[in-house]
Amino acid sequence: MLFLKRLTTILVMVYLLLALLFIFSTAARDTFASAIGLGTEPAAFYYTLFVAGVVLLAAVLIVENMDSVLLRRSVVQHEGKINELKARLYDHQLEQRERDFQQRPGTVTGTTTYPDEVIAPTPPTPTGPAGSIPRRTVYPSDEPTTGTDNPPTH
Repeated sequence: MLFLKRLTTILVMVYLLLALLFIFSTAARDTFASAIGLGTEPAAFYYTLFVAGVVLLAAVLIVENMDSVLLRRSVVQHEGKINELKARLYDHQLEQRERDFQQRPGTVTGTTTYPDEVIAPTPPTPTGPAGSIPRRTVYPSDEPTTGTDNPPTH
């Protein structure tokens, strides 16, 4: 495909240079027209030049479209390969996490892992009078804090 693309580009460049030469130099046009058997009539020569240009333009368009289709197909294939590799990587990561999870010490119950040594939480110690439960505020209050858990008395 690259060869066809380069060949059509070279042919278009040669055609453009010859067309410019024939347009700007009447002596070159007459000499070339008589050499290929078109005579000295400029209309027939320019018609032949026009037909050659149309053929070259059609060839360039066909080659460019074929190249574009092949490139798009290649991109789709590469994107498919990338997605396949991403899926393999994801599966591999899941397997690795599962292996790491199974090698962890502890008792597994459902989805929660507990260590072998269970540390019991210490009960809270009251700060108020003996036997009373300290007052805990659930929501912040607008009252100023006095430093104790008991509300201020007025």
